[in-house]
Amino acid sequence: MTKSDQGRHRERQDPHWIEWLTGIVSALLVAAILGWLTWEAFTRKATPPDLVVTVLTTEKTTAGHRVAFDIYNTATTTAAAVTVIGRLTDGDRVIEENDVTFDYVAAESKSTGAILFQNDPAGHTVDIRPAGYTDP
Repeated sequence: MTKSDQGRHRERQDPHWIEWLTGIVSALLVAAILGWLTWEAFTRKATPPDLVVTVLTTEKTTAGHRVAFDIYNTATTTAAAVTVIGRLTDGDRVIEENDVTFDYVAAESKSTGAILFQNDPAGHTVDIRPAGYTDP
């Protein structure tokens, strides 16, 4: 708090209790975050990418048929240049095959994409799976 003495201002020498409280809370938060980051760095094992594809929807478009899907990376390592292949099959016969490439699928995350087919997937087996990746 400032005091006025003949038109001049000077600060109090002792800090207000709220300043002490703010400083203590801030120091505790910084210490907790640093502790958590250190614990994660030493205890978390790096596992290679583990990619899983789940088909969401199939819909007709002007260009053909779109099959939307989610790709999950359940591991602790990011996968780059992830290629996903989609196949329409009738028994053992492959009717159509297309692929899509994701720049990356981050560790413990999900990305969404779609594969476009000329042929109608109805009545055929749709197989969408990850085909490969590179280490970033």
